[in-house]
Amino acid sequence: MSRPYTGGCACGAIRYEISAEPMVAADCQCRDCQRRSGTGHGSYLTFPRLDDVKLTGTAAQWDIAADSGNVKTHAFCSTCGTPVYLTFKAMPDLFTVHAASLDEPGRYSPQMVFYRARGHAWDRIDPSLTAFEGMPPG
Repeated sequence: MSRPYTGGCACGAIRYEISAEPMVAADCQCRDCQRRSGTGHGSYLTFPRLDDVKLTGTAAQWDIAADSGNVKTHAFCSTCGTPVYLTFKAMPDLFTVHAASLDEPGRYSPQMVFYRARGHAWDRIDPSLTAFEGMPPG
């Protein structure tokens, strides 16, 4: 096993440690991610088992329906406002962290892009990445 992925919010009120490797690392250009990131996309690492996550602190949460209708829960720090992680009602074992919340953001290496169709010309994501017009097929 490699060293754990650690991170949290800017003020330190929320922290995580994940003892597994991510199943996917992706940039998402959907409109929700654009708004939440304040830029052209969000960057995320998704881990396959919630059991591999140690989480401390209490996050504020906001639910939103994805294009599929499935509910995703955004978790952020109520003190500093940092977006930290996401969970998914339809896939309760997955745990997704914002790449910028990592203690070592350089460990993030995107593999693919979701919602390329909603991307902006000024948001120049590596064109060699596998890209999907929306979400990739299940």
